Amino acid sequence: MAQPLYSNLLLIALCSISECVRRQYHFINENKTWTEAQRYCREKYTDLATVDNMNDMNELNKSLNYGGFPHVWIGLQKTGRDEWQWSAGEPALYLNWATGQPEGRDYCAMMTNGQWHDLPCNNSRHFICNNTNTGLILVNQMMNWTDAQSYCRLNQTDLVSVRNQNENQQVQQFISYRQLSGSHVWIGLFRVRDSWQWSDQSDSSFRYWNTREPNNVGGHENCTAVNQKVRGQWIDVRCNRSYPFVCHEDKLIVITENLTWSEALRYCRQNHVDLVSVHSEEIQHRVMNVVKRASTAAVWLGLRHSCTVGIWFWVSGETVCYQNWAPGNGTSEEDCEHAVRSGAVQSGGDQRWISRPEHHKLNFICSRY
Repeated sequence: MAQPLYSNLLLIALCSISECVRRQYHFINENKTWTEAQRYCREKYTDLATVDNMNDMNELNKSLNYGGFPHVWIGLQKTGRDEWQWSAGEPALYLNWATGQPEGRDYCAMMTNGQWHDLPCNNSRHFICNNTNTGLILVNQMMNWTDAQSYCRLNQTDLVSVRNQNENQQVQQFISYRQLSGSHVWIGLFRVRDSWQWSDQSDSSFRYWNTREPNNVGGHENCTAVNQKVRGQWIDVRCNRSYPFVCHEDKLIVITENLTWSEALRYCRQNHVDLVSVHSEEIQHRVMNVVKRASTAAVWLGLRHSCTVGIWFWVSGETVCYQNWAPGNGTSEEDCEHAVRSGAVQSGGDQRWISRPEHHKLNFICSRY
């Protein structure tokens, strides 16, 4: 690595805030069945549109040019699985149910004294929204879960997600400080009655159904369309209907060639933009979605160790603030005598970052925008 890059790194004293990684959406004004639209998107772009959160939904809506067509296909299709998911789209990996919970009869979750219970979604409770800029917001109104979700999406970002023990403790303290300790407060966890799967196999649990949807009228309504008549919310539709559709093109792409780290960096800069830099949990989530397509056990990231100054850094010029290292990896004291070390992400397991000699040959992830 050239010496000027090390010099530039020394000028970076604070962790910068990365740009939000978004898919690029492409509206296709051709009438096709859902399966035909899926095939078209996979040939021309990445896949039929996946939506991770309200930011993505707003971007998708901006891409639409309906031309008088009320319905537009996206990449959500019914699979029949039944599982708990977060309203904001994150996978429900951490669960903190109270003893005997969930009972299995109800479909929405609330927190009391730091533990979770399932309740009928039509119960009225206080609730907590999350705002990307300002953090947690307690709404001192009683609403059912669906109305609380709509309120948060309209006025903040979404109902709060609790993704780990630390966040659970933060939400518990937040409730206690507002003198609602012991109260039942809605969080953004819900159980999907008829689970759906994105065409690109993304694990996003974000849903934007219209009221009383999905309703499977007449049976076999196994595909999803955006409905212009109801503010872009979703409806379930028979898959053999013909509608225009939205494709997405991922910002990230896995290259299944086996190259050294330096060769991978050169390839990405010549053919796309750069090796991917993972500045945040959001970008890591995108990496986790695309790395499943890799053919090697680990995949290069744009992560490099400087023996000169003893730090890890991203090729975009940022220091490593967000951390996702596997145990025993990512130390500042790397073995610089035998090989320069670079960072990779595991393609299986919990997809943590690992340190590898840069001359190893692996698949890699490029950023395209």
